[in-house]
Amino acid sequence: MPLVYYIRHGETDWNAAERLQGQREIPINEKGRAQARRCGETLRELLARDAIVPAQLDYVSSPLGRTQETMQIVRKELGLDNLGYRTDARLSEISFGGWEGFTIPELHARWPEDAAARERDKWNFDPPGGESYADMSVRVNAWYRSLNRDAVVVAHGGVLRGLLVQLGISSSAEAPFLDITQGVVFVIDKKSIARYD
Repeated sequence: MPLVYYIRHGETDWNAAERLQGQREIPINEKGRAQARRCGETLRELLARDAIVPAQLDYVSSPLGRTQETMQIVRKELGLDNLGYRTDARLSEISFGGWEGFTIPELHARWPEDAAARERDKWNFDPPGGESYADMSVRVNAWYRSLNRDAVVVAHGGVLRGLLVQLGISSSAEAPFLDITQGVVFVIDKKSIARYD
């Protein structure tokens, strides 16, 4: 199993407002850029500690703009060409469909029955026009199985939740509620995950 250095994209204004972002193109803000720089510094320290040459790793990002900008900042902090990475659509955030742009309180006010159904089974619930965590995790697992070497990945909070279930690190009941913080490097090794701030 390849070692994965996983970074969630930097903060966006919608993150700050607690709006469901899904696959909408929302750019990172200044705080998000600072988080990305910190992740690059943390990653540089981790790689130096383990005598890993940054250029030897695979670098892959979700195709969404917020992840690509984060990846470019991270690579710059590592002293690498900021465009020397690839994207993979399987790393796109879970789609919330028609719910994208709303906050959870707004969903409860507009669609109380659907919002309550999601709370009862967050893993398997399909928002209107969107996808469930269960469905998303299948495509994320297919991406992971395609890795053939250790990688630095910049993607989304939902994507990491799906991956952790597929790898047996988290249960489907607990994964949707995990705190996947921004500005942190997660290291996934075999059947464990470590967090570095």
